[in-house]
Amino acid sequence: MKKPWIERTYHPYWDWEEIKFNMWGAVEDRHDYLMRAIEFTGDHEEYGKYMMRVANEWKRSCQHNLSNTTQNRKAWIGHAACAMAFGCPEDIVREAWSHLTETQQRLANDQAQKAIEYWEDKICQRQA
Repeated sequence: MKKPWIERTYHPYWDWEEIKFNMWGAVEDRHDYLMRAIEFTGDHEEYGKYMMRVANEWKRSCQHNLSNTTQNRKAWIGHAACAMAFGCPEDIVREAWSHLTETQQRLANDQAQKAIEYWEDKICQRQA
């Protein structure tokens, strides 16, 4: 749930940290990245650690994307975690998601929600 005191924030795409980590890019060996993304996203603990790192380290990308409650914020922070961890583009992460079990997806989504709530609380403390 969006905290009422978090305002929607916009940053131009060239200022997003995710750009430097190939989140919207391409890779030559798509199959290798897909296999790595399946393994990484299936490990909710490691995946969650990177989601928390994104929430801590990517100020502009998080402001732009997590203040937008009309988008799938869990998906965004998961895609961002894969980009940060190993430069994986988000389209490959979306494909990897379909290879996870329902339990793996639920555990990953739980980690994403924790990272989003952490980010919201962190922002709210700064704004208080």
